[in-house]
Amino acid sequence: MGVEIERKFLPSGDGWRQLGEPVLLRQGYLCSDPERTVRVRIEGETGALTIKSKGSGVRRGEWEYPIPLPEAQELLDTLCERPLVEKYRRRIEHAGFTWEIDEFLGENAGLVVAEIELPSEDTVFDRPDWIGQEVSGDKRYYNSSLIRFPYSQWTHP
Repeated sequence: MGVEIERKFLPSGDGWRQLGEPVLLRQGYLCSDPERTVRVRIEGETGALTIKSKGSGVRRGEWEYPIPLPEAQELLDTLCERPLVEKYRRRIEHAGFTWEIDEFLGENAGLVVAEIELPSEDTVFDRPDWIGQEVSGDKRYYNSSLIRFPYSQWTHP
């Protein structure tokens, strides 16, 4: 079984903007049920189909398969729930781990989330100075939740 152990944070400041090269990601959900999700993603010139199970804490099942780019595009255009999630992703290496910084577009514009995948739940890792509040347990920050309740609809202080 594939396993994803991921923690999510809100960036603090803009120090991350000078790091990593932004790549456009477009993704949509064939199923966004909280018990399971099935996602189609195009990243650059690569298509993928990903299945994720309901999580327990920061751990959940994950299976990802490459699919031809034209098929990924057709699925995004014809079958995926709306709105699609579009974002720029930067991958930044720090202290032996890769941080992924997602800057959302469209109905989720203004939202920026930093993620780190870990080998186990108790892995100790160094946080860059541009990492702020942890939001791992807040389901609003799940990409599959952003199609039902986009960031533009959140109440912001």
